[in-house]
Amino acid sequence: MYFTDRGIEELAERRGDESVTMEWVAERLRDFVDLNPEFETPIERFATWLARLDDDLDDE
Repeated sequence: MYFTDRGIEELAERRGDESVTMEWVAERLRDFVDLNPEFETPIERFATWLARLDDDLDDE
């Protein structure tokens, strides 16, 4: 298990039963970057990856 998996596991345990919209996720990512501007690039990459995730399936 990677160190970062701990946060992912906590997220799944604490909020795994919740339903959220992508708009809600986008707002939380904006809030996070506002509080932690040093993470702007990785969050942008992650958001772009999420936005284009289905594109990979279309190429197959």
